[in-house]
Amino acid sequence: MATVSVYNMQGTQVGELELNDSIFGVEVNEHLMHQSVIQQLANKRQGTQSAKTRAEVRGGGRKPWRQKGTGRARQGSIRSPQWTGGGVVFAPKPRDYSFKLNKKEKRAALLSALTTRVLANKIVVLDELKFDEIKTKNMKAVLDNLKVNKALVVLPDNNQNVVLSARNIPNVKTAFTNSINVYDILKYDTFIVTKNAVATIEEVYA
Repeated sequence: MATVSVYNMQGTQVGELELNDSIFGVEVNEHLMHQSVIQQLANKRQGTQSAKTRAEVRGGGRKPWRQKGTGRARQGSIRSPQWTGGGVVFAPKPRDYSFKLNKKEKRAALLSALTTRVLANKIVVLDELKFDEIKTKNMKAVLDNLKVNKALVVLPDNNQNVVLSARNIPNVKTAFTNSINVYDILKYDTFIVTKNAVATIEEVYA
C-alpha cells in the first residue's frame, strides 16, 4: 500500500496514512482518462451553433447572367458559397455532442486519475479542514502553509465555511467526494483531501 504524509492546517506533518491500492494504486489507463475528459467537455457543449446553407439563404433564385458568351465564369445563383452573402458549405447545425461511457469505464478512469496523483506525489492529506468563519485569508493561509498554488480541495461533506472561503481564490476549486471527476483531478496540480474524505472515497469505490 502507498503511504502518504498527513498534515495539519499549519503545514506540519502529524502522521502517515496508508492508501488502499484498489483505489490509489491501480494500473493507469490513459485512454480511459482521455475518454472521460473528452466526454465531460463534450457533454458541456450547448451544440446550438447554426449557419445557413445555400438552400436557406434568402434570394439567389434567378441565374445572375446567361451561361455562355459573357466572358465571365458561369454562375447559377448569387447565393452560392463563393459569393458574398452566399450560403455556408457544410453549415453547422444544432446537434448533441454528448456521449456515454459505461460504469466500469467511468470507475476505471477515476481510479486511474487518483493513482496518477499518488504516483506524481501530488496528493496532500489533511487531518482536518474547518474554519469558524468565512474568511478567504484563512484558506489562503492554509494553501501557503502547504506551499500549494493550484489545487482541487476535496471535502467529505458540504462545509460552507471552507467552500465560501476558497471561492474567490484563483486556481482553487472545492469538491465533495460524490462529485469528483477525472477532468478536475487532472486539471489541478495538487489533490488536497481530508482524512475523512479519503475514508469516504475508499468506502464508496473499494
